Amino acid sequence: MKPVVIAGGSGTLGRALANHLAARGHRVSILSRNPKSDSGIPSIKWNGIDAEESWGSQLSGCILINLAGELVDRVPTQENIDLLERSRVLPTLALVSASNRFGAPSLWLQMSTLAIYGDAGERELTEISRPAEGPRQMAGVAKAWEAAMAGAKADRTVFLRTAVVLQPNSPALDRLLTITKRFMGGTVGDGQQWVSWIHIDDFLRAIDFIIDHPSISDVVHVSSPVPIRNRNMMKALRVALARPWVPPIPRFAIQLGARWLFRTDPQLALTGRRGLPNRLLRDGFEFKFPTFEAALQDLLK
Repeated sequence: MKPVVIAGGSGTLGRALANHLAARGHRVSILSRNPKSDSGIPSIKWNGIDAEESWGSQLSGCILINLAGELVDRVPTQENIDLLERSRVLPTLALVSASNRFGAPSLWLQMSTLAIYGDAGERELTEISRPAEGPRQMAGVAKAWEAAMAGAKADRTVFLRTAVVLQPNSPALDRLLTITKRFMGGTVGDGQQWVSWIHIDDFLRAIDFIIDHPSISDVVHVSSPVPIRNRNMMKALRVALARPWVPPIPRFAIQLGARWLFRTDPQLALTGRRGLPNRLLRDGFEFKFPTFEAALQDLLK
């Protein structure tokens, strides 16, 4: 089993991935600005900006997974948008430089997002779909993130255009559960917007699948094969949490509440994408939780 280096592995998703790969038999290390000795996974200090031999020497022949980047769950001020882009681009540039100076990874898994397609409406998005113009905090940041990979050295490179990962104690799922429990789980706007998502177990299994299938490269959608409209998602949440129907939440209320109550970006709720994981399905990947209802039932156990 090849060694694994995870950049930005100290978040909820990174910790789950590190523990999963370690349990599978990989020797896992995390690049961290604040290394911790109590996690059970070795940490290597880096500043996310400079390519240094102290950590760059670990890349040669490894599986590199780049998750580095601040959470998008914030008000889209100019300062915050700059932070979202800088926190993704600078670490990626440092990794690119290190891959050229200290040795190339055997596999580079570059985290990205389906938000690169902007507000895609009814379009069915596959790996051959073109990134769209859209809000800078979504499509713009995502395109800059992927563009920072130019010049990277690796035997194989995969861009993981990932949907919302549903995971216990993660910001995304916690927010959905909180608003529904507080009787605010109504349809957002007209509820027609598509939500692409994936259960944490399927995310981890998809990473295993990509590692084990050397023919997979370039762009891969890491997303459930059954996206769900917002109105159906909110209904499923109300049913699962035994909450009654509540009136739809108008667009203006979402914009005000997101900014001033939840301190987040209203576009996260008001826009949508219908991402389809064609590459994974074509190569034989089988989803354990293909539907939102099944995923939610498991996550709430």
